[in-house]
Amino acid sequence: MIRVLVNAASDVVRTGLESMLSTAAGISVVGSGIGMEKIASQVEELQPDVVLVETPSEEAMAGLLEFSSRMPTLGIALLADDSDGRKTLEALRWGVRAIMPRNSMTGEIVGAIQAVAAGLVVIHPEATEALLATAPSIEPSAFTKLDQSLTPREVEILSLMAEGLGNKEIAWRLSISGHTVKFHVASIFSKLHAATRTEAVTIGLRRGLIMI
Repeated sequence: MIRVLVNAASDVVRTGLESMLSTAAGISVVGSGIGMEKIASQVEELQPDVVLVETPSEEAMAGLLEFSSRMPTLGIALLADDSDGRKTLEALRWGVRAIMPRNSMTGEIVGAIQAVAAGLVVIHPEATEALLATAPSIEPSAFTKLDQSLTPREVEILSLMAEGLGNKEIAWRLSISGHTVKFHVASIFSKLHAATRTEAVTIGLRRGLIMI
């Protein structure tokens, strides 16, 4: 069960997020609050796995970054309408693990929370476009040269991919959501520098990550 603390800028949004997450399988809302003033004490008291923060203002964003810098091991998922790529990059540098639009669908938010709890970083396509737009001089190869290790869950999913299972079958086999599987598969592709499932499996076999 993923323990989630909800923090929003208004009572209406807070109530809506709580209600939405209360029906999600595998997620337990352990508490909620308005504004960033008491979030540190709530985290210490409630011990959540993930903090879901809705922050529309510059002041709230600054408070979130200060908080995340003091809680580097905590999974923070951010809901914001900020399309400024520089702020997105700053949030990632300070420890925010998921950045989603405030109008994200329930499945997207739940999937992001599950991914963050699993140790992944989630960036919505809108935020990704804004981020890339701020760094046109960065060569794509600068990112693909990084050699990152797969997590145990990613190795497990790669093994199931080697068996020919699709995302829905993997989700059923591991009792996780389809959104979470998609996030894991995307992470596998990125870390192995693979463009297709077949290529990812081939690289995994060559590196001895999986066996068939």
